[in-house]
Amino acid sequence: MEVVFIIVVIALIFVARTFKIVPQQSAWVVERLGKYDRTLTPGLKFLIPFIERVAYRHSLKEVPLDVPSQVCITKDNTQLQVDGMLFFQVTDPMRASYGSSDYIVAITQLAQTTLRSVIGRMELDKTFEERDIINASVVAALDEAALNWGVKVLRYEIKDLTPPAEILRAMQAQITAEREKRAVIATSEGKRQEQINLATGEREANIARSEGEKQAEINKAEGEAAAIVAVAQASALAIRQIGDAIRTPGGEQAVQLKVAEKAVEAYARLAKENNAMIVPGNLTEVSALIASAMAVVKSTG
Repeated sequence: MEVVFIIVVIALIFVARTFKIVPQQSAWVVERLGKYDRTLTPGLKFLIPFIERVAYRHSLKEVPLDVPSQVCITKDNTQLQVDGMLFFQVTDPMRASYGSSDYIVAITQLAQTTLRSVIGRMELDKTFEERDIINASVVAALDEAALNWGVKVLRYEIKDLTPPAEILRAMQAQITAEREKRAVIATSEGKRQEQINLATGEREANIARSEGEKQAEINKAEGEAAAIVAVAQASALAIRQIGDAIRTPGGEQAVQLKVAEKAVEAYARLAKENNAMIVPGNLTEVSALIASAMAVVKSTG
């Protein structure tokens, strides 16, 4: 029984050392007699017992790495507490096994030193505005160095930038002053626009009013001109009718009678207005007046 038990144990050890199941997104580095031999991909794999062994196991998944917080000094000599996160992936299991004794520590330290160097070339205000530039600079520096470690640095993200409390208070005061300044400018711009709108409205109203007055004057002048023309046409028509009447039989005697009546009426009105009786000194003047009127009528006729 003891022999059988020993044989079973040896068989189990032999099977355990011979058959290996590599998980998905994993890579195992195999050494043969202490020397790198091959890299096992996912699936069922075979090893030579006691001669070959799995020396390193690597995950090929993207790995998030928390970079410890550190104090960086900006170009304008301001201390800045920086906390970041690094994402990388093993791309060459052999180099990841033999390129560095601990590639995770190497990446972390290099990320910290690169970050200090990048921030040291920037002023404080720029560090808040240009996070993408900082992240890209860190990734570029790490990716170049990590090639020898079989690692691909995918991205670096700054989680937090914390300046000293005094700087925070000064920045808050600056932000408050800037907002008040923008509020004052916005108010003044609003008042200015209001004055412009009022002036524009008044100007357009004056133009419209003047245009209306101009049109009214034009209409009035055209009306008066039309009235004058109508009166002149009526007078001309009356004169033509009088002339036609004079040329009819008995027309001239009727006109003489009418003129005489008008003359007598005129003398009567003068007598009423002046409270005095006005009589022509020479009655022949009335005949002369009638003769002059008739001459005019005949000439117009």
